[in-house]
Amino acid sequence: MADERDFELSIITPDRVFYRGYAHMVEFNTSEGEVGIYKNHIPMTFLIKPGILTIHESEEVKEAALHAGFVEVLGDRITIMAEIIEWPAEIDEQRAQAAMDRAKERIEQKDSATDIARAETALARAVARIEVLK
Repeated sequence: MADERDFELSIITPDRVFYRGYAHMVEFNTSEGEVGIYKNHIPMTFLIKPGILTIHESEEVKEAALHAGFVEVLGDRITIMAEIIEWPAEIDEQRAQAAMDRAKERIEQKDSATDIARAETALARAVARIEVLK
């Protein structure tokens, strides 16, 4: 049940409504750094960087691996439009570890054919998946 300090939080992906409920704070990584948003924050938009999304509900804290998208903040409502977001139970740890190893290897090889920015993004996504499992 929502109280006076809560705002409406919606997290939507191309294929599902990931989360819809009330929270009193949400934390995530942006292109500007890590942010924490409370109710009545000034209206803004953010580009998401890979990392852990933390939802502070009245009685519980939930975490998910958030990979890309953007956020719209409107005072008493926050909408996150995510390309990919996963609850810990949806993550295959072995697959995430293999993706992290591949990304590290690509970065360390320093091959001119390697897209370093893409490898760094893949590494950040794999790290977010592994971190949210801990």
